[in-house]
Amino acid sequence: MRGVTGNVLGMTTELNHDETARELATDRGTLRYHEAGTGEPLLLLHGSGPGVTGWRNYRGVLAELSEHFRCLVLEFPGFGVSDPCEGHPMAMASVAVADFLDGLGLDRTAIIGNSMGGIVATQFAIAQPDRVSKLVTIGGAGRSVFAPAPGEGIKLLMEFTDDPTREKLIRWLHSMVYDPAIITEELIEERWALATEPKTLEIARRMYSSAAFAAAGKAALASDVTPYWAQLGKITAPTLLTWGRDDRVSPVDMAMLPMRDLRRGELHVFPNCGHWTMIEAREAWLATVLAFLKRDDARVS
Repeated sequence: MRGVTGNVLGMTTELNHDETARELATDRGTLRYHEAGTGEPLLLLHGSGPGVTGWRNYRGVLAELSEHFRCLVLEFPGFGVSDPCEGHPMAMASVAVADFLDGLGLDRTAIIGNSMGGIVATQFAIAQPDRVSKLVTIGGAGRSVFAPAPGEGIKLLMEFTDDPTREKLIRWLHSMVYDPAIITEELIEERWALATEPKTLEIARRMYSSAAFAAAGKAALASDVTPYWAQLGKITAPTLLTWGRDDRVSPVDMAMLPMRDLRRGELHVFPNCGHWTMIEAREAWLATVLAFLKRDDARVS
């Protein structure tokens, strides 16, 4: 939905796509983003999956967040909006965050990250803790304790990436939500168009094809690098984990490790809600997140 205000997935969008769109030139290509509001910066990082963009992840909550913060919705390289990238999309996303903040001259920011974006934000907060004032994650960040891995939604994502059909896209979309009514024809069509764009699909296969996923798993087992989920104690920023109780992509038991290891972490679980907490539990999620972001956390713990 470009440049049109109105109802999106049952939510009123008050901000215009084209009027909020911005570009930032970097040595690795042009990063595109949306900017709205004034005040302290708030960086919003989107998830992965067919047809995802930062705008589509956050368009339903951007107006409310921008009443309090200078919101910056970054479009990761390789997802069809910012310039394409070489290498693994997750690695390029991490590089893009640093390039983006440096390019805008921002030394420190609060960050909201959805799914993959939550992992990228968590990794950034581990690597550069002084640059993150507060951290909010939406599912994803952690490690399965009881549920089998990968989750149902990830398996369906791999099936689509290996052999993209409209039917497989619909099955994957339904795994993202608790309420199937959210998956409208409009949503399906906009996701399908971007997900099947040749370059975007080629880059997605570096991350979510069954072959790439298996290779990444073997590499992780052979690596002597400590995984991010075992370094959560390095994060100094107050951190809010938000999770849908009925998440079929990253089951809620993944929150147990971060809930224990984060020095200043807290967890809020939303009932009757899947992976897209900011969409399915919109009002409750906004109230919870805004209260957390606006709260005075100057104390040292």
